[in-house]
Amino acid sequence: PDDWRTCLAVDLDSHFLMARLVVPHLKAQRSGAIVTISSTAGLHGYGMRTPYAAAKWALVGFTKSLAVELGPFGVRANVVAPGTVEGPRMTRVIAAEAAQRRVPVETVEREYVEGQSIPRYVRPAEVAEVCVTKQGISLNVRAVIAFKVGNDEESIVNAAQRFLSDQDQMSILTGRIFAGHLRSIVGSMTVEEIVTERQKLATEVLDGSKEEMAKIGLTVDSLQIQSIDDMKLGYIAAMAAPHNAAIQREAQIAQARANQAAAEAEQESQRNQAEYARETAVVQAQYKAEVDKAQAEASQAGPLAQAQSTREVIAAQTELAQRQAELRQQQLVAEVVKPAEAEAERVRVLAQADAEKMRIQAEAAASYDRVALDRMIIDQLPQIVREASQGLSGANVNILNGTDGLGEIAAGLVSQGLSILNTVKKGLNSTIEESAAGKPELNGR
Repeated sequence: PDDWRTCLAVDLDSHFLMARLVVPHLKAQRSGAIVTISSTAGLHGYGMRTPYAAAKWALVGFTKSLAVELGPFGVRANVVAPGTVEGPRMTRVIAAEAAQRRVPVETVEREYVEGQSIPRYVRPAEVAEVCVTKQGISLNVRAVIAFKVGNDEESIVNAAQRFLSDQDQMSILTGRIFAGHLRSIVGSMTVEEIVTERQKLATEVLDGSKEEMAKIGLTVDSLQIQSIDDMKLGYIAAMAAPHNAAIQREAQIAQARANQAAAEAEQESQRNQAEYARETAVVQAQYKAEVDKAQAEASQAGPLAQAQSTREVIAAQTELAQRQAELRQQQLVAEVVKPAEAEAERVRVLAQADAEKMRIQAEAAASYDRVALDRMIIDQLPQIVREASQGLSGANVNILNGTDGLGEIAAGLVSQGLSILNTVKKGLNSTIEESAAGKPELNGR
């Protein structure tokens, strides 16, 4: 995993990080070019070099995506896929792969160039020249040229005539050709143009040297400006200072915002944690209360059930006692009250019967007495009248009306006698009624 990550960091992440820095400025100026260096490994698979091939394949896709994204801003993005470049590093790579696969080195070398458009190794040539810019500022420019013998017959003949006896002169001559064109082109540009438009510099050097390279039978696959140095003059650093300051300011602002966002996120997290802790505590308290309640109910279930059972027993006993009392009351009513009421009713009826009997007897007796009294009075009435008339016989009575007057006197005597008779009757009746009222009371006793 570490080797994989290291390979991708060098061959893929480096292009991404560089593009991330320069793209905002290229978009702002609405011009520029981005050139990435891939490999034929990014077009064909290579056994035993999976991380490298994966990174180069990814770089092709990355560059194509940049071209689509930046095209509307006038920015170009191109990828260069050079073939196998001859040199010590490639020699070590091929030898290691041959040993691992247990095949001859020549077999691996042949396989490496078979996928290339020109099946030859590319020879590098390095150029390091001190060039003076249009502004008179000296720059140390280093470039690498990947070249090879042309594929056509004329190029092969020209190269053979010049380099067949000494192939090392091929790199030396190529370096000299490019060094001259490099000085010429740098002299027509400012430092700002050279720094910001390296691709333009490389393209003009390639175009200027193409005819001379063709005369000696060579073609150039790529030219890469490796470095531009003002030899400690400080011009490039000063040129970058405003941008660095702006970048640092933006970085500080971004960092401050990030810190603020982080602080706010931390505070929000703490609030959420506190809220969660509170809710958890509430839920735990509710749960504990429910558990305590359930435990209390469970612990009281026995006594409550016993109390309920006792209450039900007492209620049943009370109901039974009430029913027994009602039954006893009914028995008392049936055995005592009813017979007593019946006896009282019997005595009352008998008393009423006796009273009625005495009343009837008294009425009968009174009726008999009145009849006897009437008989006696009637019998005594002539005597009473005679006695009254005898009293009148010695009296000096003058009769004014003759016979009528005498009759009136006689009638008056009879009337007095009847009055006396009525008075006697009333007195007798009162006595008889009192006697009749008193007799039932005696009988009741």
